[in-house]
Amino acid sequence: MPEGDTIHHAARRMREVLQARVPQEILMPHPRHARSSWPERLRGRAVTAVDAHGKHLFLRFEGGLTFHSHLRMTGHWDVYRQGERWRRSARRAWLVVRSGNWEVVEFDGPVLELLSEARIRADRRLAHLGQDVLGETFDIGRFLARLRCDDPARPVGDALLEQRTVAGIGNLWKAEVCFAAGIDPWRTLGEVSDEEATRLLSKARELMRQPARDGFSARPRAVYRRAGKPCPRCGTIVRKGGQWENNRLTFWCPGCQH
Repeated sequence: MPEGDTIHHAARRMREVLQARVPQEILMPHPRHARSSWPERLRGRAVTAVDAHGKHLFLRFEGGLTFHSHLRMTGHWDVYRQGERWRRSARRAWLVVRSGNWEVVEFDGPVLELLSEARIRADRRLAHLGQDVLGETFDIGRFLARLRCDDPARPVGDALLEQRTVAGIGNLWKAEVCFAAGIDPWRTLGEVSDEEATRLLSKARELMRQPARDGFSARPRAVYRRAGKPCPRCGTIVRKGGQWENNRLTFWCPGCQH
């Protein structure tokens, strides 16, 4: 699943080619949206902003209309020069926005909807999200308060995936953040101090900034998907296991994460 850094990176690239411009063309090629009136409703409207919150992306237009996207497990945003070969099949495109010499394409986006500002404010999915892990500001006290509302028996690694507590951390980042902080992802919330929880959040914000700016290749890979290989810090063999109710895989070093 694309995580918060991926969505922020996509928003930054889209912002550079769309913001303050009126798209020449908006296409909805996927059969689900074949009869959609969205392109007509947006005709002549400039893009006012492209922003991200956690794993959600918002493409905002004049007049208070906004494309809201969540990529789930399979979706992907990309930006191409017109005429450049797409890296995914055109049959997988859900949205194409053409502006100047650029094409912004969403592929395989299971959540794509055009919302008014009123509907965005009333949307319970969005209203209940925690703070964006990559937000310009972050209230640690608010994060800790939400964390402590969770089940104290829940492993801390899995608790970092709770989007109502903090938005944007997924499976890769929960593993890498716990490793960077030296904290065992299997410790329960009841065993993790506020100081340790703050350290985890600070590491997440620190480590996710570079890939949010530079892209996927800037992500660390100390333990994620490295089960059976030596830990880069202490040499112990990295392990993996499914956590909590959804059995989401985590990767950790039993030698130096405590």
